[in-house]
Amino acid sequence: MGSNLVSGPRTAGWSELTAHAARLAGEPVRELFARDPRRFEHFSREAVGLLMDFSRQRLDPSALGALVALADAVGLRARMDAMWRGEIINPTEGRAVLHVALRQPPGGAVGGADIEKLVLAERARMLAFADGVRGGAIRGSAGQRFTLVVNIGIGGSDLGPAMAVQALRAYTTGAPRCEFVSNIDGCHLAEVLESADPRTTLFIVASKTFTTLETRTNALTARAWLEKQLGRAAVPAHFAAVSVNGKAMDEFGVHPEYRFQMWDWVGGRYSIWSSIGVSLAIAIGSGNFLAFLGGGHAMDEHFRGTPWADNLPALMGLLGVWNINFMKLPTLAVLPYDDSLRRFPAYLQQLEMESNGKSVMLDGSPVECETAAVIWGEPGNNAQHSFFQLLHQGTPRAALDFLLPARSSCGNQPQQNLAIASCLAQAEAFMTGRSAPEVRAELERQQLTAAQVQALTPHKVHPGSRPSTIVLFERLDPATLGRLIALYEHSVFTQSVVWGIDAFDQWGVELGKKLTEQLVPAVEDSVGGQAAPAPVLKLLERVREWRR
Repeated sequence: MGSNLVSGPRTAGWSELTAHAARLAGEPVRELFARDPRRFEHFSREAVGLLMDFSRQRLDPSALGALVALADAVGLRARMDAMWRGEIINPTEGRAVLHVALRQPPGGAVGGADIEKLVLAERARMLAFADGVRGGAIRGSAGQRFTLVVNIGIGGSDLGPAMAVQALRAYTTGAPRCEFVSNIDGCHLAEVLESADPRTTLFIVASKTFTTLETRTNALTARAWLEKQLGRAAVPAHFAAVSVNGKAMDEFGVHPEYRFQMWDWVGGRYSIWSSIGVSLAIAIGSGNFLAFLGGGHAMDEHFRGTPWADNLPALMGLLGVWNINFMKLPTLAVLPYDDSLRRFPAYLQQLEMESNGKSVMLDGSPVECETAAVIWGEPGNNAQHSFFQLLHQGTPRAALDFLLPARSSCGNQPQQNLAIASCLAQAEAFMTGRSAPEVRAELERQQLTAAQVQALTPHKVHPGSRPSTIVLFERLDPATLGRLIALYEHSVFTQSVVWGIDAFDQWGVELGKKLTEQLVPAVEDSVGGQAAPAPVLKLLERVREWRR
């Protein structure tokens, strides 16, 4: 982690990759297919229930070989082993990084025997609570079963479990309805509480410090709502928490047995596997939650034990490096062809951009290449009717990840078959494009005049060679979701090692938090409040005028 760390453009082989990129830049991917009838076999890999087809990337065997060699050149294996041993690989915060320990089975000893013991004990407590809420053994102050669980958190305490509960909706039969509230404006909380019965509502406050502004504000509003209708004595029976701040939980009124542990060696965006996932465990039950953990662990074992050339997370991370640094593609569109995964792009936004959105390396020196793509996306068929036009024919370009289940998540296979056809057709269209001669020939077959053909041809040309990866799986179940999340986690880690950056701190979000704290008094009280910075004074004047 010192100044002698070799990464990025300093790495042996970087110039070779640059040369490969220059050689392939003008090479249509369809021509690469034409020259290699077995291109799919050469540029796809299958493991732990996922098939990753990256044959539509602008790569040939020589470029792929040089890319794989990069993993050894940056010491990915040593960094991975250090993470598993529980060494400090987040140096700016002096922390180990052990989200992989959270999904280990008994006997895994990930991070050491003491860590394993902590994880398994807390997991057992959390799952017993989840099953108690789900089955009705744990009830509200009036003795009624909980029918609504409201998770109050933000960032990693919200995006992961909210995404997963939506993704695994098919497994939530018989569970209380789960809602996830995060924004500070109070609108979503008001919407949830509008139809809620306080006697059958359980709140879970997910905040490591119990002081996060957004979470604490919403939690206080929820408590006031409950107190107004049931009285203060009812509060403990309706509030659980995931936090390390015992004093704050005491003062708030969280039930003493409904408190669950977090550790500083787990970052928020990697925490769904921990007690932060308690709402997910309530929604899908402990058996399915354990299957979810098992899927993540299976991907961990694959990542640790598989050569880079066949290693799904390493290859995905290296493909990201190839597209960002060598193909000069600054964004990645994530396109699930299953509406249950509609929150997955948002989840990956935090995972990837908060992890690798850095401009200095581990030793504090400026990075020497681009780091991290801008992640965005929507469910595939919605995307086709919104932004695919830009991706096909626009001047900005992006890499694409298609996520495709073979079987329907809702039991409607005929419609899932249409989604599969749509996904594969779009991937093919992005790759092949349509040349001017092909467009002209088609228009001439339609018996258009020569003038019409000439006028329309430029508008119907598709450049093609838009790089994409298809991740195919049998069905979206708890284990598969675990594999998908771990796949992207380790991909992010791989990229961070290549670039020599710390994927596990997030100092960029701190400045805005501090400025918010400074501005709150000025926003709330224009007379007695703290003076606002000059650039916002005029805006605050208008805010005050419109609030009157």
